[in-house]
Order: sequence, then structure tokens, then C-alpha cells
Amino acid sequence: MNRRTFLRTAASLSAAAATSRVTGFVAPAHAQQKEFAPRPGTWRTFEITTRVEILEPAGVGRAWLPIPSVKSEFQKPLGDQWTGSAKVMKVATDNAYGANMLYAEFAPGETAPVVELTSRFQTQDRAVNWSKKVAADEDPAILKTWTKSTELMPTDGIVRDTALEVTKGKTTDLEKVRAVYDWILANTYREPKVRGCGVGDIKTMLETKNFGGKCGDINGLFVGLVRSIGVPARDVYGIRVAPSAFGYKSLGAGSANISRAQHCRAEVFLKDYGWVAMDPADVTKVAREETSEWLKVDHPLVEAVRPKLFGGWEGNWVAFNTAHDVALPNATQGGKLGFFMYPQSESAQGRRDSLDPDNFKYTITTREIKA
Repeated sequence: MNRRTFLRTAASLSAAAATSRVTGFVAPAHAQQKEFAPRPGTWRTFEITTRVEILEPAGVGRAWLPIPSVKSEFQKPLGDQWTGSAKVMKVATDNAYGANMLYAEFAPGETAPVVELTSRFQTQDRAVNWSKKVAADEDPAILKTWTKSTELMPTDGIVRDTALEVTKGKTTDLEKVRAVYDWILANTYREPKVRGCGVGDIKTMLETKNFGGKCGDINGLFVGLVRSIGVPARDVYGIRVAPSAFGYKSLGAGSANISRAQHCRAEVFLKDYGWVAMDPADVTKVAREETSEWLKVDHPLVEAVRPKLFGGWEGNWVAFNTAHDVALPNATQGGKLGFFMYPQSESAQGRRDSLDPDNFKYTITTREIKA
């Protein structure tokens, strides 16, 4: 049985029958009963520091560092400061989506090009109360932005056809989004061999039926399918900044060095609830990486997070932006970025590999600031 068939079969089992059929990894009792219950109301303050060095500089060097740009009911930016040897250091903005970044430009001949950015912010858990509807007020023109296609996220053709099939018979936006969420978990899976957070080329995923990927692929597919049926949705790009308070090693930062802890999440707009948090990719991450075994979707460790990540997420993560198709200001090397979640840099020799922090070179560190 291949992985996709395996997931579809597991998803079709009833909860009672599924639990009785769990095989493979047998977690200890405390792990099987592990709670995952994000609760809004407690703000935490964090600081992250991104240090970028351009190794073997040649000609004019440039660097672009993501700044936490999202201000919302779950995140409060508290300010940024920077130092370095660049002749230019200033905040730049992606005009299409409002993604903020620190832009640094080094003079030719600078032998030690380095820039360091420190951002402070507050975060809290998110969890929607499905029993309590709210008067969600959002500009229709802004909402329309979140139903448009992007270069890697078309909303027509096979994407729309798939979404229509998945949501057949569903009448409300909430029912449709839930159907897409369930379909994602029945058909996609986390593939650890994928570099970084994946590419997010959802059309190719559907055409090839290759549903293995990481958050940029899995949550990107979720967002694209939802957009294609007219429901506003967006990817939110950021980085994990602390361990999970609920004991899930796969859902938090493993150390103070978070250079490889990037993670994107998703949101959908529902008229009775406003912008609602979603993260099917983290459900697949728990299934694949929480233990040494590849867990079935009906395993208790997975079942604990599956319903909670439909409508919530833990506040041990900071959002940088919601930008797609990003043209880096003043860049002369490389093209647009599908999304902007990693530091970027270039020299006369070309754009550096943002997924290779050791040779780029950059480090990102985190610390929580206690009252």
C-alpha cells in the first residue's frame, strides 16, 4: 500500500475503530494522553536576532532580512534595531503585500560585510470559539486580494477542479474549508528530504500526484484550494521561537539557534468568525517527526492536534509577512521569491543559497524576555 492510499484509508476509519487498529509506535500512557490546547489570553515577549555575513564578498553586496511585519490580535511588534558595516541600512517594504525587511548594501571592497537585526515582539496562542459568532468586518477589496492567484498558486484549472470535487455537496464556507482541510490530511504527507519549507508549486503537486512536502507545499496547497472556490485565504510566513508548551518536540524550536526553524501557517476568512488560524502542515509534521515512527493519522498524538490546528495555533512562533512573488528591492541577481521567509543576500557572484545558513552565512537566535 503506498503512502497516499494509506492516508486515505486511515482517514476513512471511524474514530473508535481507528483507535483499536493503531499499530507501530506505542506511546507511553502520558504521551497518548498529551494535551494540545492553545488558549489565547497570555502574551509572551520574545526577541530574535538575525546576523548575516557575506562570505567571499565580490563587488557590491546586498542583504535582505525579514522583519516581523504582522500586527494582529495574536502578535504585537515592539520595534527593531540594527548594526553592521553596510553603507546603507534601512527598512524596505514589498509594495504588493507590505512585507517589511531590513535592506543592507555594502560598498565594493568591504572586507567584512556583516549586518545584525534584532526584533522584539509579543505573541499569544490562537483558538477560535466556534460556538460564538462575531461580526467580522473586513474591506471587500482587501478580501478579494486573498482570493487571487499567484505564480505558484493558480486558482483555476486543476486547482479549482480539485477543490470543487473536494467540496461537492458543501454549502457554507466553513463546511468547504473543513472539507479541504480533511482532504489535505488524507492525501498529503510531510517529506523530510524536501529542502527548507518546500517550494509551494501546487499545480505541479496536483498534476503529478506527488503530495509529499513541507509547510510551504502543504499549507500552500490548502490555501490555493480554498482560494479557488472564492474563500479568502493566505499563507503566513514566519519562524518558531520557543519549544511547544504542550510537549510536542516537532511543534517548537529545539534550541536558541533557530536558523532552520522557519515555518509557514495559514489563515482563512469566515464571515462569522473573521480571520481563522489553520495549520494542516503541522498535523503532518507530528505524524512524521514527533517520534521515530511514522504515525498514522488516527494515532492519539496526531488526533490531539488535528482538531485544534483547525482554528488555532500555539504562540511560540512569530509571523514575518503574508507576501508572495516578492521582488527584493534593488536586487540585481535572481528573480522573484515565491515567498519571503529566509534571509537573502547577493554579491557580484550571484544570489546566495538561503537554505544553507552555514555557507550563506547567517544565524538566527531567539530568547524569551520575562517580566
